[in-house]
Amino acid sequence: MPVINVDDLTDKDKAVMEVNQLKIEVKLERWLTSKCCEEIKEYIQAGVEEDTLVKGISEEKNPFKEKGGCVIC
Repeated sequence: MPVINVDDLTDKDKAVMEVNQLKIEVKLERWLTSKCCEEIKEYIQAGVEEDTLVKGISEEKNPFKEKGGCVIC
């Protein structure tokens, strides 16, 4: 897909691009926010046991564990 410099386009070209984008967006299926939030919540809760952000990384498996202290003289 070629890169388009919007500054080089005429107002008509910009309007045509915007209309084309709106035609694409109007076809998208919309969901209620309340339904989406419930589904996201269920997804997160289903994987909470394997989620390192929730339970953390064990000291043995942590690749970023400090190997030694830092001494500044």
